[in-house]
Amino acid sequence: AGDEGSASVTKIIVEIQGGGGSGSNHIDADVSNCGGGGGGYAKKLLDLTNIDTVTVTVGDGGAGQGSSGQPGNDGGISSFVKATGSGSFTSVIGNPGIGGNVTSNVGAAGGTASGGDIDVDGGVGSVNMSGGRAGSSILGNAGPNLINSGLTDGQGYGAGGGSGRSTTSGAGAPGLCLIWEYA
Repeated sequence: AGDEGSASVTKIIVEIQGGGGSGSNHIDADVSNCGGGGGGYAKKLLDLTNIDTVTVTVGDGGAGQGSSGQPGNDGGISSFVKATGSGSFTSVIGNPGIGGNVTSNVGAAGGTASGGDIDVDGGVGSVNMSGGRAGSSILGNAGPNLINSGLTDGQGYGAGGGSGRSTTSGAGAPGLCLIWEYA
């Protein structure tokens, strides 16, 4: 008879999604509004042999901007990093989406991703005089601008929030860390 309790997981699949940025808030229809950028996404098969502990960080979505004429807030970084052990693996990182800007007609950058077998940058938040749509992520849908819809927050995970005018802009959706047992 075998020892039923000696089996252990040595390989996992990790999915990391950075948090989305929130949209900007404007008081003037003649000023371009910008939605927040989507967070970066990474997926990786990891070998945990001789890894004792890991550090997992899950980024928040950028909070909606309530102050008129102000840029949106950046999302938070999400990561899966070796903390202790003699084994090694590449850190898996989903960088946050950037909050919508108020100073230029350049869209808010999506977060980058690194360390994955698959790395996908978040979508760019668009600029528009009547309100900017946010950037999507692999695991979430961008929030529309407030002028066209009452729902401006990023949906799912890692999506950016839409811009607002004379009201709180849409919040970015939070990040996520999914861990799948492989073997």
